[in-house]
Amino acid sequence: MDGPIPSSNLTSQLDADETAPFRLLMPKRHFSPVLFTSSHSGRVYQAEFLSSVRLCPLDLRRSEDSFVDDLFSAAPEHGAPLLAANFPRAFCDANREPWELDPAMFTDPLPTWVNTTSTRVVAGLGTIARVVASGEPIYRAKLTFAEAERRIQTYWRPFHDTLTHLVHATKARFGYCWLIDCHSMPSNSQLRRSGGRLVDFVLGDLHGVSCASRATQFVDTFLSGQGFLVRRNDPYAGGFITAHYGRPADDIHVLQIEIARGLYMDEARIERQPGFPVIQRQITELIEALTHEVYDLIG
Repeated sequence: MDGPIPSSNLTSQLDADETAPFRLLMPKRHFSPVLFTSSHSGRVYQAEFLSSVRLCPLDLRRSEDSFVDDLFSAAPEHGAPLLAANFPRAFCDANREPWELDPAMFTDPLPTWVNTTSTRVVAGLGTIARVVASGEPIYRAKLTFAEAERRIQTYWRPFHDTLTHLVHATKARFGYCWLIDCHSMPSNSQLRRSGGRLVDFVLGDLHGVSCASRATQFVDTFLSGQGFLVRRNDPYAGGFITAHYGRPADDIHVLQIEIARGLYMDEARIERQPGFPVIQRQITELIEALTHEVYDLIG
């Protein structure tokens, strides 16, 4: 799939069926080379999956980047697409290589070409995760490789086929593309700076490899100007999406944004806080700034 997306198809890209792998919200007028993704905010837990796990739904949801897709939902109003996974991270992780699998999770031997030794697999957080974010095991029993293959082909693959097309179509239309990969992070003591204040945002550009430095600096300056405490690349420098798609030499830039969950949600109950609209409005202001300044930053 190559070439720009015809304007006549833009509004038809929104998939209203939540059982589909993703939702693609396209602007009525695609005038910005910026794209937004939310690969970890999916919250459609199918009955078959829930019957195979040992955890309650609330424990499963702690692995989500809850409501991040809602925080960035204004992107289409500013000429930029938003691609969001419907499937949850605990079911299949779209921010991993397609075949990062832990052999101990499966009843049958894995093919030799599967990546079984990455640091993410060792941590239990491969494409099919063994544990949730808190470290608790997910499944009652081992899975078959056929089940992993089904999830990857039915959920992971369509998400990335669509993202690949969006990136290439955007570059074909505008000459370059800036992908903002949107995530959230737990508010905890590991993300404190001097004075004990929690970090609000972590910007990941693989230490300057995946995105033009002036573009990363612009986001840093904008968020800092809003009163937020910003850190770069520590402890989140970027995942698969950042590493796989970020090619500044080819005019494709990727910046990962992690927002502290405590800013907008109750992390224990996984509910929006009353201050959610305020943070959402500030994110919308960031989106507006990015889509208007992008030409000076990466053009």
